[in-house]
Formats: sequence, structure tokens, C-alpha cells
Amino acid sequence: MAFSSKLGSLLRQNGQMPITSMLNSIRCMSTSTKKLFIGGLSYGTDDQTLKEAFSGFGDVTEARIIIDRDTGRSRGFGFVNFADDQSASNALSAMDGQELNGRNIRVSYANERPSGPRSFGGNNGGFRGDRGFGGDSGY
Repeated sequence: MAFSSKLGSLLRQNGQMPITSMLNSIRCMSTSTKKLFIGGLSYGTDDQTLKEAFSGFGDVTEARIIIDRDTGRSRGFGFVNFADDQSASNALSAMDGQELNGRNIRVSYANERPSGPRSFGGNNGGFRGDRGFGGDSGY
């Protein structure tokens, strides 16, 4: 509800708004700036180590290393959630490019995964009927 009222107020400003400004405003409203993506992590980094590394910047509500289901080993990235935007911003500025457990890490704002079914495979998970399974594909 707040999103739609904010969008409406943006559209009413000066009668019309350039489309790029409107899209940037929507992007900012829909992206949480409390969640950071942490890449380039050492395989030895665990959730607790990640939380400790970022807790000096504010209240860390969650720190999670992403684990490979098949091997049980870290995939080399994780996420840190902060209680407020300013703490996340401070952590991003201070920690991007810094060393953690022998590796220089990359820190950026996390992008929310789009909702809906996840795709698997190289062609976005869809069946391409024109690829050798009948039809007039010439195969």
C-alpha cells in the first residue's frame, strides 16, 4: 500500500515525471538496503565468523553463508542483514575489498530474487520445440 501511494505521489509531482526517474525511484523503493551480498569468501568462513566481521558496523540480524547442497561446502558467498540501512551502508563502504580469512571480499547490496518458479538448465528451464524434437526445425 505504501508503495502504491509513493508511486502515485511521484507521478503527481509537476504533472509528469521522466520515465528514468520514475524507474529509479521504484527500484530504490523495492530494494532493501539492509541486506548485503558478500562474495569471494574463503571456504573456511562460517556464519559466526561472518557475523563477527560485520557486527562492528551495527546490529546484524542475520549472517548466512550459502552452502552447496551436494557437497555441504560453502559456495564462497553469503548475506548479512542489518537492523537499519545506515549500518549496512557503513559496512559496505568499509568492508568492500577488505581481507577476511585470507581473501579479499566483495560487498554490495543484495538483489532480491524474483518470485516465481526457479529455472534449471541452460535455456532458462524451458522446452524449445524447435531444437530437434519434431516440427520443421530441419534436424
